[in-house]
Amino acid sequence: MTTPGTETEKQLTPGDWAFWTRTHRLALNVALHVGLFAASWFLAFGLAYNFQQFNRWFEPFFLPLLGPAVVIKLTFFVLLGAHRGWWRYVGLRDVFNVSKAAWLSFAGIFVVYFGLANARAVGLDIDLFTQDDFPDSVFVLDFAGTIALVCGTRIAVRLYHEEIRPSADGAAPRLLILGAGNAAENAVREILRMPVEQYRLVGFLDDDPAKHKARIHGVEVLGPIAMVKELCEEEDVNEVLIAMPSATAKQIRRVVDLCKEANVRFKTLPAMADLIAGRASVSQIRDVDINDLLGRAPVQLDDNRIREFIRDRAIMVTGAGGSIGSEMCRQIVRFGPQRLVLVEQAEQHLFEIDNELRAANPEISIAPYIGDIADRGRMEYIFSREKPSAVFHAAAHKHVPMMEHNPGEAIKNNVAGTRIIADAAVRHGCEKFVMISTDKAVNPTSIMGASKRVAEMYIQGLNARGNTQFVTVRFGNVLGSSGSVVPIFKDQIRRGGPVTVTHPDMVRFFMTIPEAAQLVLQSASMGHGGEIFVLDMGEPVRILDLARDLITLSGLRPGEDIEIVFSGVRPGEKLYEELSIEGEDVARTPHPKVGIWRNRPPDWDALLTWVDRTLAESDALSREELRKRLKDIVPEFHVEAPAAGAGVPKIQTVSEKTAAAAAPA
Repeated sequence: MTTPGTETEKQLTPGDWAFWTRTHRLALNVALHVGLFAASWFLAFGLAYNFQQFNRWFEPFFLPLLGPAVVIKLTFFVLLGAHRGWWRYVGLRDVFNVSKAAWLSFAGIFVVYFGLANARAVGLDIDLFTQDDFPDSVFVLDFAGTIALVCGTRIAVRLYHEEIRPSADGAAPRLLILGAGNAAENAVREILRMPVEQYRLVGFLDDDPAKHKARIHGVEVLGPIAMVKELCEEEDVNEVLIAMPSATAKQIRRVVDLCKEANVRFKTLPAMADLIAGRASVSQIRDVDINDLLGRAPVQLDDNRIREFIRDRAIMVTGAGGSIGSEMCRQIVRFGPQRLVLVEQAEQHLFEIDNELRAANPEISIAPYIGDIADRGRMEYIFSREKPSAVFHAAAHKHVPMMEHNPGEAIKNNVAGTRIIADAAVRHGCEKFVMISTDKAVNPTSIMGASKRVAEMYIQGLNARGNTQFVTVRFGNVLGSSGSVVPIFKDQIRRGGPVTVTHPDMVRFFMTIPEAAQLVLQSASMGHGGEIFVLDMGEPVRILDLARDLITLSGLRPGEDIEIVFSGVRPGEKLYEELSIEGEDVARTPHPKVGIWRNRPPDWDALLTWVDRTLAESDALSREELRKRLKDIVPEFHVEAPAAGAGVPKIQTVSEKTAAAAAPA
């Protein structure tokens, strides 16, 4: 949820007083400052004479100097822009600016008075001040009074807007804030500025003992974060705000678990990476997302190396409208390509990414092409016209069960499509070709995984037969990509359940879309040809735990509000994937999150014979026949994949307690 802006005011009409003040704000500001300057000048004389003996100072001193004093003050305030401050947002910078203008005004008024008082000494016939009892303290009193009146009035206006506010419809929820750093302070400031009271602040919790009992904008730091449950019960807290944008996923998970124990709704601020990149502001309060719990440290990229690889070159991305392809495009434009060529089969997806890129990067030439990578004539036309320097090949069929039902399409798209694109890259002098692969190509059990392994083998063999450098990058599941488990679970939760998990022991590697795209770019910039890069996916995640977390983050209780059901392992699926950058089969690279898989080059002639034969028969081969055929070229392929529903009954509904019992400790 985004906090309401401070300008969500009612519609103003020309007859309203508020409309008049809005359209005449500058004139009104000047008039109010003139009044405050005059009042300060009057108070200075009044205090100097204890508001007595008016005849001794009002006409002799006050009135003659009032005009020059006000003019001098107004001049310096205008020169410094101190009269333009928006009163309801007054801060320390405004106080400093007012003080500076007041100090210069003090000096100016003193010079004018000194000049007038000594006019006869320089031969001028001016005799305004004949008495010797002019109180010099007036200048100091006026200096202090100007600061006090101008700043005090502005602070009063700000307090009025922040403290005397109508409440939102119904009682405003009581809010507890976790964290007491800069982000928390900014969030409280934004909350206090809302024109309508949206929250009632209970206090802060922070693990830094030095902050305990301190007050931020009048709100107390009550203790450590471990007190969440206790405080929520004592103070009748309705909502918790996690104001820790730089916290690690482990720290966020700990906090979320504490909030779950307290049985309160919780929200968070945007991640620090989004704040730094300008994609979000600290006032944008939102629900805790699964990325917060599974998120990893931001990727450290060698920007100079990537920029050298991409800058001023024509770059092609196949599958440009997909989850990975579109993010690849967003990352690529950051490094200033001369031209970005988008190749996508789905018209709507191509339309959307093309519009997005053009709006955000008008200086970059973008060429969108609708085309199927298995259409040799169309691909040949695009390559001959665009002559790309580098190709990022993200187009592929990726859904395991779907490819088990349509085995020939996996071969035609993932193998033949890759072959057509790779051959065109060689013919048209492309310098580098980067294929995006999958962890399912490691000891594959599915037709999809095996087809991607054959595609890897083809471009590895082609690497030694031309000037184009062919590189493969493997990674696991990507959070939020189309058709992935997270959007499916969210949709099931939105419809009231049940959430379908294939098996209680199913685990997968996960990576965010931006992280995957960034590491693909990093790998591409490091590759010299023939490498299969493996990305560090971190620790595997149990799908059952993922389902529980998503239900909890939706404000519901697993097993009570939303049921979890086990449907069984589908054809071609594994309980766990194999992807590691550790071990004797993986060589290290200069980047800590990227390794190179050591493997033997394929028998090129045997591979070509297999590809030609299988493509010719792809529509006629049954699933079982194609699986046996894949075993001939991919020896590590497991022909006997688990049958549908293996491991658990076809549909087994479980409560949270049952699910916990079914899962390993």
